[in-house]
Amino acid sequence: MNARNWIDLAQDADTGIESIRAHFRGHAYDPHWHDSFLVGVTEQGVQQFHCRRMKHVSTPGKAILLEPGELHDGHAPTEDGFTYSMLYLDPRWLERELHALFEHAPADSQPSFADTLSTDRYLSGAIFRAFHALHARELRIVRQSAIDDLLATMTGHLHWRKRANPDPRLPLVAQIARDYLHAHFAQDIGLDELAAVCAVDRFRLSRAFKSAFGLAPHAYLIQLRLAKARQQLARGDSPADVACALGFADQSHLGRWFRRAYQLTPADYRRRCSKLPD
Repeated sequence: MNARNWIDLAQDADTGIESIRAHFRGHAYDPHWHDSFLVGVTEQGVQQFHCRRMKHVSTPGKAILLEPGELHDGHAPTEDGFTYSMLYLDPRWLERELHALFEHAPADSQPSFADTLSTDRYLSGAIFRAFHALHARELRIVRQSAIDDLLATMTGHLHWRKRANPDPRLPLVAQIARDYLHAHFAQDIGLDELAAVCAVDRFRLSRAFKSAFGLAPHAYLIQLRLAKARQQLARGDSPADVACALGFADQSHLGRWFRRAYQLTPADYRRRCSKLPD
């Protein structure tokens, strides 16, 4: 990591919520996605990123809201860089908590963010308070109260999207290809193999997939493996075992991709989340 950049990461034992506070100058991270909902606040500087096919510029006090699977990058366009605090909310946990707290939440639906950036100071304040309660490992009652306040405030920025399988927003070819990658993510999948599954040629597959997800199939597969790697490292698996299990050539291959996406080594991420020695 650039010596001018830093990351402070912790994980709440009760909820599994990750809290990250970080500072970056210049290039922060390559395009990537998470399998969590991300809610955060820009504290200092200008935080520039691309998401939902748009360039977003977040300045101090703005809230950042990202859904699982949303491709985004990070860049500091000004010399002093940017600092932000972010919470990573597991989708299953979030849905369970929202349905428990808000009895009128529709059944068989999943939460979705209406906007990527928000100037709602109440939302930013709720995110900031929840972040500090979790990151500082406050008393359980303090953490739970801060989380409930965050969830209550978030509802004004949520809408409920009906579950659908397959997703009608995606071309069928892209949907089939994505489902195949998710089912065989640890295998050495070739583009010819993937195209044959979708009954199209490689070029049509690549165009359809990139149009739907913003990434070529091979890049999406890397991101999928990285998301799985975070899960396995957080539960204490060794980087070498994770690399082997997920189809990376070796531990250093996993490490190169992991650092580009998250600015942390797999061993450092494992240590911060699992509290196990390297």
